[in-house]
Amino acid sequence: MQRRRIPCGTNCLRSTLQRRALLAAMLLGSLAVSAAQAPKTPTPTPSTRSGAGQSSTPARKSYAPAVIETGKSLFQQNCSFCHGRDAGGGESGPDLTRSKLVTQDVAGDKIGAVVRNGRPEKGMPRFDFSDRQIAGLTAFIHTQQNVALTRKGGRKGVDVSDLQTGNAEAGKQYFDGAGGCAACHSPAGDLAGIASRYKGLELEEQMLYPKHPKSSVTVTLASGQTITGILEYLDEFTVGLVDSTGVYRSWRTADVQYEVDAPVNAHVDLFGKYTDADIHNLMAYLQTLR
Repeated sequence: MQRRRIPCGTNCLRSTLQRRALLAAMLLGSLAVSAAQAPKTPTPTPSTRSGAGQSSTPARKSYAPAVIETGKSLFQQNCSFCHGRDAGGGESGPDLTRSKLVTQDVAGDKIGAVVRNGRPEKGMPRFDFSDRQIAGLTAFIHTQQNVALTRKGGRKGVDVSDLQTGNAEAGKQYFDGAGGCAACHSPAGDLAGIASRYKGLELEEQMLYPKHPKSSVTVTLASGQTITGILEYLDEFTVGLVDSTGVYRSWRTADVQYEVDAPVNAHVDLFGKYTDADIHNLMAYLQTLR
C-alpha cells in the first residue's frame, strides 16, 4: 500500500467520470476595466448612428481594409484555436460576435484590456500586444460582428433567452417527483443561488452533467478492513482516495475490492428518460433559484 499526502493544488482525478453532456460556452460576460489600462487605438467610424439611449443592437463600425487584414492575421494565429477562425466560437472559447463585451467596446477599450490581462480563471492567457495590434484585433472582431448581424441562420452561440422556454412550476414538480432530483439536491441547500452562479448554457450543462463531481469510494482490503474516502484516481490498475484525515492512499485494483458511489450517475441515468419538455421545464425551475 502506498501512503502519501497530496501536494497542494494537485488534481489527481482525470477519469472518465468527467465526461460532458454538452460543450459549455465560456461566456465573456461583463468585465471591469480600469481606465488606465485602456489602449490608445484609432477611433472607428460608425457606419450607422444609434438613437438616444442605449440599444441592444450594436452600432455598426467600419475600418480600413488594411487594419482589418492585420487583425485577421493576428487573430487567426493567436485566438482562432479557442474562438474559431471567424470569431464565431470554438471548442473552448465563446462566440465573440455575440459578446456583450465586444458590443460595448469603444475603440478597443474593453477588448484590449481582456487581451492584455487575460482571463486565467477561464483558461485565457494574456497577450503583450502593441496598441497597433490591439487596433487590428478590434477592427477584425467588430467587422466579424457586423457580418454576423447581417447573416441569417448562421448563429453559433446560445443566448440565455433561448433556454427560457419551459414552465417553472412543471419543472418543480418534476424535480420533486418523477426526476428524483430532490433525493440528492435541495433548493435551499446545494442549489441555493445556482442561477446566480451559472447562466444560460452553463447552467444547463450543470443540470445535465455537472462538472467536477465528487464521488466516494469504499475499498475493502484482503484483511476485511474497509477504508472510505473521496475518489481521487481510478484506472485499470490503481484505485486511490483521500481519507477523512486528508491523506491520499492507493492500492492495486488486483489486491482489493472497491465500490464507487458516483452521484453523477443519477444524471446519466436520466439521459434516456428525459423528454424535451422535462429538460425545458427543469431548466426553467432552476432559473428561479437565485
